[in-house]
Amino acid sequence: MATRVREKAKLRQENCDKRPYAVAKNIRISPYKVRALLDVIRGKGYNDAVAVLKSLNKSSCVPVLKVVNSAAANAENNLGMNKDELFVAECFADQGTTLKRMMPRAKGRGVRILKRTSHITVILDDAANK
Repeated sequence: MATRVREKAKLRQENCDKRPYAVAKNIRISPYKVRALLDVIRGKGYNDAVAVLKSLNKSSCVPVLKVVNSAAANAENNLGMNKDELFVAECFADQGTTLKRMMPRAKGRGVRILKRTSHITVILDDAANK
């Protein structure tokens, strides 16, 4: 029994993704707004993606830039990769927890307001593997 558990753990470790990544959770911005920005930087080199994020005037640029920089730092410090040779292989925004709030309306009614959050994930890869 224990040998099978060890074999499965070893297989899981061999098949795990070795690419550098970073995740930001519960960012207080709607995932719909973040996805539009992630479509712009997907597939670009690290330096190009940072330049685009710094030049665009969107509210989701700041958290996405932090995640991209964090993934690049993880690649440099943990895996010994060069930042200049990295590109954005995958990036996606999933929906996080939704904060429910009430807003008073006419005749004593209340309307629910949904304040959405998102989990932003950026996975980088070496340009040689492209």
